[in-house]
Amino acid sequence: MAPRRSKGAGAFPRAVESPAPARPDPDALYAALDLGTNSCRMLIAQPKGSGFHVVDSFSKSVQLGAGLERTGRLSRASMARTIQALRICQQKLKRNRVKRMRLVATEACRRAKNAREFIRQVRRETGLTLEIIQPEEEARLAVISCAPLVSTKTDQLLVVDIGGGSTELVWIDISSIPRRDRPSAIMRLHAGFHPAESPFPAAKVVDWISVPLGVATLRDQFHDVEDDAARFALMSWFFEENLADFAPYKDEQTRQGFQIVGTSGTVTTVAASHLGLKRYDRTKVDGLRMTSDQIDKVIRSYLELGPQGRRSDPRIGEDRQALIMSGAAILQALLRCWPTDRLSVADRGLREGLLYAQMSADGVLEDGPF
Repeated sequence: MAPRRSKGAGAFPRAVESPAPARPDPDALYAALDLGTNSCRMLIAQPKGSGFHVVDSFSKSVQLGAGLERTGRLSRASMARTIQALRICQQKLKRNRVKRMRLVATEACRRAKNAREFIRQVRRETGLTLEIIQPEEEARLAVISCAPLVSTKTDQLLVVDIGGGSTELVWIDISSIPRRDRPSAIMRLHAGFHPAESPFPAAKVVDWISVPLGVATLRDQFHDVEDDAARFALMSWFFEENLADFAPYKDEQTRQGFQIVGTSGTVTTVAASHLGLKRYDRTKVDGLRMTSDQIDKVIRSYLELGPQGRRSDPRIGEDRQALIMSGAAILQALLRCWPTDRLSVADRGLREGLLYAQMSADGVLEDGPF
């Protein structure tokens, strides 16, 4: 299973998560829905300055891709669970009278033989029109969502989005762009990794890759290995093998000016465990910088807990315990490959990128042009 890849290539916008004022103008609202291999997530927001206020949200583990690795199809039970979740999203969109929206599906629907049939069923039963986006756009949206977390000292940036069915990695060179222009240059990638000629500086995408292995698909490949630690080691090395062709600057392993930003439930769960949170707090997790030693310590503690211990850990929980070790295996492989001992944690991703892209295209964000 070869990874898909493509060679190529104002102030940071702030995602404002506090509640918006009561009864926002429906004409000012935007929605973004991300239907992945494991989760269905939606945000409804209104522009505010160079960011946005979240008006309403939804998140549910639907396991759309359950069994996909084995059968190549979305199962009837998975589709039923997902449609139930999408009905709730449809109700929220209707209640808020949202007119501007993008509702996207990713790896599970890209791979499933019956994806088109499922999309038609969703439209028939919920009235929602899902759009299956390609890996490049998924990677691009992850990048712009993480722009606020990029350090002013960063010259080389690696953004990693660990999903349920795939993992996107984008390597960006911003060393030739004046520091004050770097945030806007990253945001301009919403128009494409290879934007048309423009008087404004654009970040250079050195390379990017979409590996068809995420927390669900990687776990499924090693479900028959009974020993917890052995399964973890095999998953980590297998994922690293899939990165063999993605090695920008492999002969220039300098740590100075290099930053990895990671966005996924895996990364935020590891961060919450590191902080010892009894209840998840986005304000403490988003933007946190963790060392590789701190991440390794958390992963070792997960292995010591075992499946039952992880299931009862409030930071992991029933829904995520089956996926956290495959996600941790991906995370560990990434930190082995590149010259840094730190990871910036992003509690943001495709939904935020979709919102930024829509708002940027409409020119409603301050500090443009994006």
